[in-house]
Amino acid sequence: MNEITCECGHVNPEGTVLCESCGKPVEENQHIDGNDQKELLNMRYDGSARRSQTYNRTAVDKVWNFFSSVKVGVWLIFITLIASAIGTIFPQEVFIPGNVDPATHYRDQYGIPGQIYYQLGFHDLFSSWWYMLLIAMIGISIVIASIDRFFPLYKTLKKQKPKRHELFMKKQRIYGQTVAENIDADRFKENLKKRRFKVYEQDGHILAEKNRFARWGPYVNHIGLIIFLLGALLRFIPAFYVDEFIWVREGETALIAGTEGEFYIENKAFTLETYNMDDPEDAKFKEAIEKQGGPIPKTFRTDAVVYERTNSGVPGAEPELDVFKEGAATMNNPLKFDDYALYQASYQLNEFKEMTFKIHDKDDEDTNYGEFTVDLSNPQSTYELDGGYRVEVANYFPDYEMEDGQPVSVSKYPKNPAFVFNLYPPGENDPETSFLGIGANIDAGGDNQYKLGLAGFDVRDVTGLTVKKDHTLGIISLGGAIFMIGVIQGMYWNHRRIWLQPRKDGVWLAGHTNKNWYALRMDIEKAIADTNIEAPKDQYEMKS
Repeated sequence: MNEITCECGHVNPEGTVLCESCGKPVEENQHIDGNDQKELLNMRYDGSARRSQTYNRTAVDKVWNFFSSVKVGVWLIFITLIASAIGTIFPQEVFIPGNVDPATHYRDQYGIPGQIYYQLGFHDLFSSWWYMLLIAMIGISIVIASIDRFFPLYKTLKKQKPKRHELFMKKQRIYGQTVAENIDADRFKENLKKRRFKVYEQDGHILAEKNRFARWGPYVNHIGLIIFLLGALLRFIPAFYVDEFIWVREGETALIAGTEGEFYIENKAFTLETYNMDDPEDAKFKEAIEKQGGPIPKTFRTDAVVYERTNSGVPGAEPELDVFKEGAATMNNPLKFDDYALYQASYQLNEFKEMTFKIHDKDDEDTNYGEFTVDLSNPQSTYELDGGYRVEVANYFPDYEMEDGQPVSVSKYPKNPAFVFNLYPPGENDPETSFLGIGANIDAGGDNQYKLGLAGFDVRDVTGLTVKKDHTLGIISLGGAIFMIGVIQGMYWNHRRIWLQPRKDGVWLAGHTNKNWYALRMDIEKAIADTNIEAPKDQYEMKS
């Protein structure tokens, strides 16, 4: 790195705009001609040398320079905003029913646009690797841009001296000359102190400064944003954030998704309460209920027992469960346990639980050669009946539909169960094949002697619960709070500096602020009161 030696003797690093010691411009296009006021000083970062403007040799330098660019940061934020907007065109996968196939759901609900949306991966956009990469790149840009600017500026402001080069004074926006002999510098300093300025003096040269902390507002903003983005990224780590959905049937004990096999839940009972027009309290909603055209849920509740697995460290072993907590999850009142909460989110009424079938003659339904019951959640492959009859389940469709002339199951839940049964009569090796479902009983071969008929069924309710755990909320809130502190710090205060330079025939006065020039001029007017110093001019207004 080249070094630049100023006429004052101070050695400045390459990329310095203003000498760190005396403030003299080191750029070639600056002139010392006392009448040359065509261009005011660029006081951005106080002329300090930044790494991004100094090094450009290695690959690390090029990466650093790329991410330190404000334009790059703005483009990254713009692209992320566009991507986020695309992610809201249709609901994300986490917000669609958990018992449907996303590929068919988006096609059926939203047509060709929905199918394209799914195939492009926008249905899970906020969890995609490229969206996470955008967030990470924004964070990297903020960190590098902050480091690239903060430390040089901090070093320059910490070492600034009251004695400044004459060109530094002349090319400040607020500048004025006073030709007089009876200048009251002591009163000038007292007036500045009354205005809460810190006053520094060197060989009769005066520097008055206040609100330097306002310069760090943007960097406090950046710290808040970095913490906020970190909290957002941590939401993709299960240890910090869980947002899952589970269906649990009455009487069933199921693993609670997102708990890494540690907790199970038993659905003891599900209760649904609808609005009742005989209830005076509910009758006031009569008009809205009639518009809805059917019963409207008033509340629904799941009474449950949460179990903790005690042998979680034994792979392949049946879970040994101990009661951890008993309680209920209702609308807006979750069942909380450990770091998790179970929110009542959905339900399904009267889902088929078991179906009982009987064997009878094809032409006489009153005959009965035996019955068997199929557990629709876990059907057996073979059922042995008294009298030597044997029934094999050749195929099972929990949620039966016809698709392209073939029976298929559109979900794994027994909403519309159908079966292909092979019936072996006593002593026979060749089966009779039948297709049996709700409203369908088909003799596959057309010459069966026996027939399977539905003798009865049992139903149960199913509760839908959202599993939540969020350790990132505190981190995100902290980031937001720090960001707002930075906003207030930079918005309601401004860094103001006033220089007074003694001359043989009077004094020169200059001032600078990062914003609110009117307030700086008011401070100067108060400071020069009764000092015989003339008010300086705003050279920017004079030029325009």
